[in-house]
Formats: sequence, structure tokens, C-alpha cells
Amino acid sequence: MCLAWALQRYDRVETVGFDYGQRHGVEMQARDIVREAIIHHFPSWASRLGPDHRLDMRGFGAVAESALTSDRAIEMTARGLPSTFVPGRNLAFFVYAAALADRRGLSHLVGGMCDTDYSGYPDCRRDAPTATETMLNLGMDRSFTIETPLMVLNKAQTWALAQGLGGEALVDVILEHSHTCYLGDRGARHPWGYGCGACPACALRKDGFAAWDAEGRPALAPAS
Repeated sequence: MCLAWALQRYDRVETVGFDYGQRHGVEMQARDIVREAIIHHFPSWASRLGPDHRLDMRGFGAVAESALTSDRAIEMTARGLPSTFVPGRNLAFFVYAAALADRRGLSHLVGGMCDTDYSGYPDCRRDAPTATETMLNLGMDRSFTIETPLMVLNKAQTWALAQGLGGEALVDVILEHSHTCYLGDRGARHPWGYGCGACPACALRKDGFAAWDAEGRPALAPAS
């Protein structure tokens, strides 16, 4: 979704994936497939799509242990946070991405954080990327802009944005090739895509798709 948003907005877009020791490699595989599907289905965007980068952050994942990086149950912890919360993950992502962007001559960093239904992750709230932007610009003497196009959207509105950006073709790419399931399940194809159907990520995706579909699949125009 954020890739499509960026490709419509910017003349040059590079992608970055983070290997932070996540239990399931399927999300790293899915991102390659999504890139290829975008190139195939959207030639006008393909010309804007630059190199892909993979950054090794497995050491960070070992330190910030969670149910996404080790064999733990998905549950609420004593802190009142989901056990799937990887402490500081999004903050570290932006630091690594900014270091890469500095070398590549890029100034805009785009992330998919959402404050509306953010699963209880503190680093997905809107104040976190705002503060991170300030930190990066002070610490690197740059003028980075962190963009979070999904921040104020619920999941139904996110599906509507996909429709507005790329029509049914983009919706189909997301359904068939994107991945959000915490358990890495790609065995069952549901109306909302692939996943176990029971983990918190699947529940958000399923409920958002159902709400959007029940409204007749309206399109949401991207903000200018």
C-alpha cells in the first residue's frame, strides 16, 4: 500500500526490507513478489521503482526478543503490551533507513504505521515518527521527512485507499501477494487474503476488509 502511495507521488522510489530475525521468512519473500507484481501490473509506476535494499538487523531482533522473533505465545504481557511488540523496532527501522537514504541521496522515508488500529504498539502512534524525524534531522544534520500515509486511516479506509490508488488491480495484488499473518500462514486463501485467520494481524485485516466490502468497496482518493 505505502509503495503504491509513494510511486504515485514521487519520481524515484527505492524499497528497503529489514531482516531482524523474524520467525517467518514469508514476509521477506512476499515483498519481492509484491514488487514484481507492481512492475507487471502498473507500467507507469514501474519506471519510477528503483533498487531494492535488504538490511541485516538480526542482532537487533535477538536483543528485542518478542513473539515475532522467538517461539513465544501471542498474548498480553505484564506491561499491557502484546507479546508481538518488538521494542523499538520501528525506531530502529527509521534509523537504518535514514542512514541508507543519506547515502542514496533520498530525503523522504515512508512507513506504514497506523494510529487508528495500531495493535497496542507504542512506536506506531503518530507522535513516535514525528519525534523520530526530529531526532534523525538533529543527529544527521539532514532534512528528512517521515511520511505515514496510513496513520489516520482504519483498515477499511486503507482498503479504500488501495482502490483509489490502483483500482481492483492493486486490491488484487494486495490480496494475493501481501502478507500480515503473525504465524506466517500462507496455506488458506480467504476473501481478505492469506493468513491463519486467528492472530491479531489477521483479525484486523479480516475485519477491515469485511467493513470495506460491506460498504460496496468505495475508493478513497489519496491525499495530495
